[in-house]
Amino acid sequence: MSDKGTFDTNVLTLTRFVLEEGRKAHGTGELTNLLNSICTAVKAISTAVRKAGIANLYGIAGSTNVTGDQVKKLDVLSNDLVINMIKSSFSSCVLVSEEDEKAIIVEPDKRGKYIVCFDPLDGSSNIDCLVSIGTIFGIYRKTTDDEPCENDALQPGRKLVAAGYALYGSATMMVLSTGQGVNCFMLDPSIGEFILVDRDVRIKKKGKIYSLNEGYAQHFYPDVTEYLQKKKHPKDGSAPYGSRYVGSMVADVHRTLVYGGIFLYPANDKSPKGKLRLLYECNPMAFIMEQAGGMATTGSMNVLDIQPTNIHQRVPVVLGSPDDVQEYISIFKKHNK
Repeated sequence: MSDKGTFDTNVLTLTRFVLEEGRKAHGTGELTNLLNSICTAVKAISTAVRKAGIANLYGIAGSTNVTGDQVKKLDVLSNDLVINMIKSSFSSCVLVSEEDEKAIIVEPDKRGKYIVCFDPLDGSSNIDCLVSIGTIFGIYRKTTDDEPCENDALQPGRKLVAAGYALYGSATMMVLSTGQGVNCFMLDPSIGEFILVDRDVRIKKKGKIYSLNEGYAQHFYPDVTEYLQKKKHPKDGSAPYGSRYVGSMVADVHRTLVYGGIFLYPANDKSPKGKLRLLYECNPMAFIMEQAGGMATTGSMNVLDIQPTNIHQRVPVVLGSPDDVQEYISIFKKHNK
């Protein structure tokens, strides 16, 4: 008996989706090429993260054993993959990676008009315990006709053309926004393509979960302490918030997007400027949140309005459901008059 009825012959892949969006915007196709190249890198990283080919790595299949220092660490491998794939799309001129101290200026014969800031493997300290990790990226347009340089990447998040992240969890998911809302794509390993599974995702107005590393409680500023107290011991008779913290930004932010609530990585006595990086962690996530109807703040201003001064600049970040973030902002303002 034929099972044609169960096989979608008109499946909406990420490539097709981006092509259609580009057509509507009368684009040149350059952004489509760039996003396709990022997709290819994500598929390869997904395979590597899932320890595919482990038999070859450890000589189980009868091949000679490989010494540990010859096997590229996953974060280095991921970085190389993203850089090589983006360069091969002929659509970028400057690349900023969490793994590289200086910006990478693309060779003249491979240049295009976009600047890409990315964290190739966010949460990589969690690799050994198999916790979800991810890839984060933000794409800007070059705004000058000069020779590309590091300063081209120092643009506020408001100028993002597109941003997204890949989550290597129980499945591999790509969450993407090109400024027209947020869409989620799941990697279907049987055809090697990302399939649209959630269109125009909206975050809940208010959630029931807070997420931050409470191990730093003794270093918290008073605004954070007071906010947490309100969540744990509400005085209005409402139920206390649940606490969830993975310690992998992509996993924590994705859960916040799906279930609602608030994610905090605020400044504290140990990290007065915050810990997370603006260009390739906070800006892309803030862009996704705002596109989904959420908010992202440092407490004093919107994350997307910050003018970067350094490619590895750190900032405090609080993001998630608008009512929850707004409540934090009001407490922050009370303590920072």
